[in-house]
Amino acid sequence: MEFRLLGPFEARHDGHPIELGSRRQERCLLGVLLLEAGRLVSTDRLIDLLWNDRPPASARSVVHTYVGRLRGSLAPYAVEITTRGDGYLVEVHGHRVDVAEFRELAHRAGDTTDPAERVRLLDRALALWRGPLLADTADEELRERLHGPVEELRLARLALGQHARAIGELTPLVDRHRTREQLVSVLMTALHRGGRQADALRLYRSTRQALVDDLGVEPGTRLREVHRWILRDDRRLDRPGRPVYEVRVRDEALPWSVGGHPALEFCNTFAGWGHEPPLPGSEWLRGYRTLAVWSGHVGLTDEVAVGRLLELARRNPGEADRVLEQARALRARLYACLTDPGDRRAFDDVARHAEAAAKALVFRRDSGGGGRWWPDLAAGLRLPVHAAAWSAAQLLTDPRRRTVRACPDERCGWLFLDDDAMRRWCSLATCGRPPAGAPCRSA
Repeated sequence: MEFRLLGPFEARHDGHPIELGSRRQERCLLGVLLLEAGRLVSTDRLIDLLWNDRPPASARSVVHTYVGRLRGSLAPYAVEITTRGDGYLVEVHGHRVDVAEFRELAHRAGDTTDPAERVRLLDRALALWRGPLLADTADEELRERLHGPVEELRLARLALGQHARAIGELTPLVDRHRTREQLVSVLMTALHRGGRQADALRLYRSTRQALVDDLGVEPGTRLREVHRWILRDDRRLDRPGRPVYEVRVRDEALPWSVGGHPALEFCNTFAGWGHEPPLPGSEWLRGYRTLAVWSGHVGLTDEVAVGRLLELARRNPGEADRVLEQARALRARLYACLTDPGDRRAFDDVARHAEAAAKALVFRRDSGGGGRWWPDLAAGLRLPVHAAAWSAAQLLTDPRRRTVRACPDERCGWLFLDDDAMRRWCSLATCGRPPAGAPCRSA
C-alpha cells in the first residue's frame, strides 16, 4: 500500500485510490501517525494537534473511535495501528510513505559523490512533491505545529536547492515567531544560498534583538555559528544535500556544538535520547574516525594527534572498533550521571574512566604560550576516550555543573549549560517548541 502525504492525503493499493476515514480529522490523525511511522504517538499529543489546545470533553473517546474506524479500513491491506500504553503506533512494514521516501532520497543525494547520481536522486525526490504537507486535511497552523517532521522536510528542501521556495515558506513563519532560532537559522542559510547575504545578516541582528528584548538571552550556539559562517562566506553553507545542522570535518559528519562544554557535546546526538527504536540519524558515533575527528574539532586534542589516530585506526580496525564501543559506553554512563545526580553507579563508572585518563596526561605548552593537560599520544587508540573522560571530570568538578539542563521535549533531550537560568529548551531546537508549560529538566 502507498500513502501520500506531500500534498493532499492519498492512500493507494495496487495503483488504485482507497477511501480512508469518513471525516477530515480521521485522515488527519492517520497522517500524523504515518509521519511518525514506527514511533509511538501519545493520545494527548493527538488531541493537542487535532483540536489545537482546545479539545472538547469527549476528545479522548473521539480519538479512540477514529482509531477503531481506521483499523477496520486498513485491516484488509495489512496495515496495523497498535495500542501501546496511552498512545498509538502505526506499522508500515512493506508499505510506502512518500515522506519517508523523500527523506531517504535526500540523504542519499547528500552522501553520494557522483554528480549524475545526485541529480537522479534529487529528481526522484522532487517528483514526490504535490503540494503542502497534508494539504486537504491539515491547516497551516497544524503544519506549523508538526515541528519535527515538517522542519525536517524544510531542511531537505533547502538541501535540494529550492532556496526561493524555502524563503517564501519560512519568511512569514519567522515574522510570527521571531525567537524560533531553528527557523531563523534555516532562513538565514536559504537567504545566503540565494545570494542575499545582507538580508541574512539583517535577519540575525533583528532576531538577536528580539531574543534580548523578549527572553533576556543572547542567540544560542547554532544561530551564532550560522552567523559566523555567513560573515566568512563559508563554503559549507553552500554544499547541496548537506543539512544545515551538520558540521563536516575531514569528511566526517559531526553534530552541532550546542551544549557549551565538550563533555556535553560528547553526550549529545542530533535526534536525541530515549527512543526505542532509536530515531534515524540519532547515532553520531558511527565509526572510530568520527570519534577521533570530533576530539580534535572540540579541542580535546590537536590535529597532529588526530592524524596519528586515523592512521592507527586504519592499521588496526578491530581494536578501533573495541575502543569505539568503550566510548559509547562512557557516553551512556556520563549522560546518566548528568541527568540523574543520584545515579551513583553511573558516577563511579565515569570516575574510573577519569582516573585512567589522569594517568595518561602530559603537560604541554599551547599556541598562546600557556600550558594545559593533554592526553598522551602513548595512549594510542584510547586517546579520545581519555580526552572525553578528562573533560567529564572537569565538568563534574566545575560549579557550572549545577547549570546543566536537559531539553524536556521527548524528541530531543540535548544537554546544555543554562548560565543565565532563562532558557527553557536547547538552543539547537531540533524539537521545535517546548511542550506547553513544561520547564526544562534540571540535570
